[in-house]
Amino acid sequence: MAGIWIDTDMGSDDAFAVVLAARHVPIDGMSLVAGNAPLAQVARNAAGFGTMLQWDFPVFAGAARPVIGPQETAQRILGDSALPLRGEAPLFDADACAGAASFGPFLPPLSAWLEGADEPRSILALGPLTNLAILALARPDLLDRIGRLVWMGGAVGRGNHTPSAEFNAFADPEAVQILLDRGVALHLLDLDACRRVLIDEADVTALAAAEGRNSVAMAQLLGGYLDIALSRGRPAMALYDPVAAAALIAPELFTFTPARIQVECSGALTRGRTVTDFTSPRPNGWLATDLDAPAIRDRCLSALAQV
Repeated sequence: MAGIWIDTDMGSDDAFAVVLAARHVPIDGMSLVAGNAPLAQVARNAAGFGTMLQWDFPVFAGAARPVIGPQETAQRILGDSALPLRGEAPLFDADACAGAASFGPFLPPLSAWLEGADEPRSILALGPLTNLAILALARPDLLDRIGRLVWMGGAVGRGNHTPSAEFNAFADPEAVQILLDRGVALHLLDLDACRRVLIDEADVTALAAAEGRNSVAMAQLLGGYLDIALSRGRPAMALYDPVAAAALIAPELFTFTPARIQVECSGALTRGRTVTDFTSPRPNGWLATDLDAPAIRDRCLSALAQV
């Protein structure tokens, strides 16, 4: 399989998704975007993971703010670092995060990556779509080089950041609409799809006992991620971003249905809501409507245990 590009706001499940993707396909580059946390923290997270997991692909800094409107983060849920952990030991030391200062701007290398393609390229998007909207506005000539843009975002049903909206869509709805208006077809893994793939305490325990070089650290991270659900009285947590990674590397585990996708950019109560019409004669993307949850979960946990 040809290499992919990952665009991410580097929280816990973003890291899980990168680990899963890297076991199955070359990663040619990564761009960072503000989302789960401000861009500076996202960059520190990426630098820390890059050192810990020995990433060999280049990482670039992207947008620090949405296209329009105020910045929104998920720090009220995820904490300042956007990496909730179990235990008191830090995940990274200060030296591991030092590389964040050297991340150059994303647009030239992403443009060059698309320009150099002999065939359409695949992009895995795990955060707000600000960087890709910037690409669409700056280099519209390159959009037909994108074969698949797989995005964890949106919600057909209830939201998570607001009653109406999923966080990645809410953080920059204009970016989503810019891409849709310019004919970029999204392969959408929305909240309803991702909530079918769950991890629980037994998975954290098993990961901590695995023999991977970083399995204990991954269990510390997975446990902190699970604690979000446990603190709300739920015994299991959805594996959001890894589901999108699985859709890119193992599409046979999914059913995608054509749909007309739009996003609300102005509603006082519904900003960021994705509106999906399966009856439209003019579909502009695909929504994951079915998936093999056990297989996806097992692939993700297996990757985390071996990293």
